Amino acid sequence: MATKKSTTPNRSFKVADQIQRDLTELIARELKDPRVGMVTIQAVEVTPDYAHAKVFFSLLVGDSKACEEGLNQAAGFLRAGLFKRLHIHTVPTLHFIFDRTTERAADMNALIARAVSSRAKED
Repeated sequence: MATKKSTTPNRSFKVADQIQRDLTELIARELKDPRVGMVTIQAVEVTPDYAHAKVFFSLLVGDSKACEEGLNQAAGFLRAGLFKRLHIHTVPTLHFIFDRTTERAADMNALIARAVSSRAKED
């Protein structure tokens, strides 16, 4: 008796990836909030029941708190735009979170460069 392999994890990743692509386009083309600058959607995590989605974003320039506030206020508008594009039963409620990974990576690179340059001076 063969058991059917569950495709739920793959589907969840595919839905999250599609949400990421669609949100990038919606924010760039249809969102007119001046607090939201040049935003890059870094990742989307969807709950197993598709009720909620954490959307991690980074910002090129501007105030991260104001941008996060603007995106969370526009979450309903963006969810409605996703509803028109996605063909799934439940479109998740969006929760935007500022992602500091790029800032931390730049800080780490600066520390490494400083350590390498100080070591080169010693030798």
